[in-house]
Amino acid sequence: MNTTPKQDQQRFEHHLKQLQKEKKHVWAWQFVIFIVFFSIWELSSQLQWIDPLLFSSPSSIADLLFQKVSDGSIFLHLRVTLLETIAGFIIGTFIGIFLAAVLWWSPRFSKIIDPYLVILNAMPKVALGPIIIVALGPGYVSIIAMGAIISVIITTIVVYSAFQGVDENYLKVLNSFGASRYQCFNEAVLPASFSTIISTFKVNVGLSWVGVIVGEFLVSQKGLGYLIIYGFQVFDFTLVLSSLMLIALCAAIMYQAVDRLERKLIKNSK
Repeated sequence: MNTTPKQDQQRFEHHLKQLQKEKKHVWAWQFVIFIVFFSIWELSSQLQWIDPLLFSSPSSIADLLFQKVSDGSIFLHLRVTLLETIAGFIIGTFIGIFLAAVLWWSPRFSKIIDPYLVILNAMPKVALGPIIIVALGPGYVSIIAMGAIISVIITTIVVYSAFQGVDENYLKVLNSFGASRYQCFNEAVLPASFSTIISTFKVNVGLSWVGVIVGEFLVSQKGLGYLIIYGFQVFDFTLVLSSLMLIALCAAIMYQAVDRLERKLIKNSK
C-alpha cells in the first residue's frame, strides 16, 4: 500500500505519542509501588505488626538521615565509599577489558587459560577478602582491590565472548586487504563489541558496590559498610537500614549515569 509523506509523518508522531504514554504509565506504576511499599512499612511499624527495633520505620530512617546530614557526619562515610566504589569499578572494568583483548589476541593463550577462568569465575571472590587484606594491608587499597577483583573475571569472560562473536567475514575482508591483527581489532572487533562492553558497565556497578561493602565490613573504619557493621554491633538497626538506603540510592544514581553514558555513546557511534 502506497503512503504519502504526510501519512508517514502522522504515523511517526502517533508512534512517539504511544511511546511517551507508555513511559508515563511505567513511571506512574513505579511511583505507586514506591509509595505503597513505604506506607505499608511505616504502618506496620507504627502498629507494631513488625518489630520496630529490628525493622525500624521509614520515618525513623528519615529522622536519622536528617540528623546526620545536619551535623555533616554522613558525608565522610558517603564520600569514602563512593570514591572506593568508583575506583574499584574503573579498575575492574578496564583490567577485564584488557585481559579480554589479550585473550583475543593470542588464541593459544586463550585455550590455556580458559579452564582457569571458569574456575575463577565460579569461585566466590568475596572469600578472597581476608587474603587481600593481609596481602595489601588494612586500608583503602585492599577495599578498592575487593571492588575491582569481583568484576574482573566476569568482565573478561563476557567481553571476550563478544570479541569471539564478531562475524568472521569482517575479519576475512580486512585480512584480504592486508590488515594487521591490531587493525582487525581496532576497526572490526572492538567497534562490533561496543554495546556488550557498555552493558558490562551496568553489571559492574552492582558488583563493585558488593566488593567495596564487603571490604568495608572486614577492615574499614569509615564508609557505609562500616556503618552497617557498627549498627549491628550496637543493635541500631535504624542506622543499618539508613546505610542500606543510601547504598541503594547511590547505586541507582550510578546505574542511571552509566545508562545515560551508554545511550550517548551509542548515539554518537551511529
